[in-house]
Amino acid sequence: MRDQAETLRLKMLGQQGGLGRAIAVVSGKGGVGKSNFTMNFATTLANKEKKVVIVDMDIGMGNINILIGKNVSTSLKDYLDGNKLLEEVIFEGPYDLKYIAGGSGLSSVVEWSEVMLERLIYGFEQLQKDFDYILFDMGAGATSWSLELLASIDEIIVISTAEPTSITDAYSMMKYIHLRDADKQFYILCNRAFSKEEGMETNERLKRTMKRFLDKEVTVLGSLPEDTVVRKAVREQVPFSLAYPDALISKTLQLIVTRFIEHRAEEVHAHDQSASKFLTKLRSIFSKGRD
Repeated sequence: MRDQAETLRLKMLGQQGGLGRAIAVVSGKGGVGKSNFTMNFATTLANKEKKVVIVDMDIGMGNINILIGKNVSTSLKDYLDGNKLLEEVIFEGPYDLKYIAGGSGLSSVVEWSEVMLERLIYGFEQLQKDFDYILFDMGAGATSWSLELLASIDEIIVISTAEPTSITDAYSMMKYIHLRDADKQFYILCNRAFSKEEGMETNERLKRTMKRFLDKEVTVLGSLPEDTVVRKAVREQVPFSLAYPDALISKTLQLIVTRFIEHRAEEVHAHDQSASKFLTKLRSIFSKGRD
């Protein structure tokens, strides 16, 4: 009955204006600039008057707040423990962007209490109601916790670089997720490309590999160039898209974000249906993990 009631409630929400898109940003390995991409991607979306929230899921190693020079005193863990309300762990960034910091102590869902799971579901439901985009900045690699969450999210942006190990790890991540859910929508992006050609070749290599071995089509978002302004912005603790809007990487990101927004514009109705599945999938997957 609880699942039926949830499904009905989500359908009603969809009829009232739609639910926010739940999107995970992942990488097969660390050091590819995933969190920096997430922050600047979200900032650019917010600058286009989209309501965006980042949920830092790099538990214990989260750095989203550091990238914009913010100190936070509460995290997702505080909300799940019942020590804080959801609105008390949501902080504000540039262009009215919102974010929730990660917290230590969140490991396998098997260790969670029923109350924590209910709070997680409720919290994510509120975010889908209040925001156009919920970006989950996942930790590098695969853990039981991250895979449980990724199994419920329909849209996944995979960040790679041109390094062979990064490409291999990105493919392995997509393969693992695909084998759990063949309907996943993957977007791929090459970061820190030293040339346009290098970025194109990296994306095409990943795309061909996914098609050849898994018969899975993926969407190429594009590539971001290696740019000295990125390190400057990190040191200044300001998103490069905000600090250096005329830099090549910032202009390229603008095109990528526009491409992402428009990618399924003709399939709005289909998207609304897939968005409503997020919480239903999440509850089902987490329930199985506790059986």
